[in-house]
Amino acid sequence: MKVVIFCGGIGTRLKEETEFKPKPMVKIGNKPILWHIMKTFSHYGYKDFVLCLGYKGDMIREYFYNYELLNSDVTIELGCKDRIDIHRGHEEIGWKITLVDTGEKTLKGGRLKLIEKYVDSDEFFLTYGDGLANVNIQSLLEFHQKHKKMATVTGINPASRFGELVVAGDSVTAFNEKPEKSSGLINGGYMVLNKKVFDYVTCDEQCDFEVGAMEKIAHEGQLMVYKHEKSWACMDNIRDMDYLNKLWNENKAFWKVWN
Repeated sequence: MKVVIFCGGIGTRLKEETEFKPKPMVKIGNKPILWHIMKTFSHYGYKDFVLCLGYKGDMIREYFYNYELLNSDVTIELGCKDRIDIHRGHEEIGWKITLVDTGEKTLKGGRLKLIEKYVDSDEFFLTYGDGLANVNIQSLLEFHQKHKKMATVTGINPASRFGELVVAGDSVTAFNEKPEKSSGLINGGYMVLNKKVFDYVTCDEQCDFEVGAMEKIAHEGQLMVYKHEKSWACMDNIRDMDYLNKLWNENKAFWKVWN
């Protein structure tokens, strides 16, 4: 199964960092938050990633293109430009990463449609490039496959600045994008989707995913919620970044499910 990650947003509330780099490349410790998200999926055996690039996407391309060189011991023979021996120095063996330019200003629905050709399985994972959780990815997938609906979103408790899920049992009856007040579950990302969702989005730059596609899928009774009662956090501003780095530096990073 592919793991699709939205990596194209500008991240205006984190301007101190995103003026110079895309939001998924803002670091926790010495690695980008994107790497932390990918490590979670990799821990459960899902290592085939599709990254929807946009704002400053070249920095993400360069990071993974040079990953072996930057994260391994190397032997370089000067005067022989092709003589570089890379010695294994990292644990991200077997990661396959497809990097797709989906436009700097494209909304998420348009980004999703543009990577459709790279999704070759009936189901795939989808998440955002700025959210961390200790979600059990295998349990999430099993939940999705059991209810046999089109889409599953991970629901967490709450914060009014994010999209709210109106829930009856395990079924999502409405999807409200960023309500003024929130008292229920919110969309924490970490979704499992059937390929049918591609019929709900277009390549138009103005095609959104949450507003429009998700609302319609919920209205049709095809959106279910996997309730995650453990930890979740996003990197939305400098305070969030400092908090996540503090957890990492103190060995309290709840999302570090890998050894």
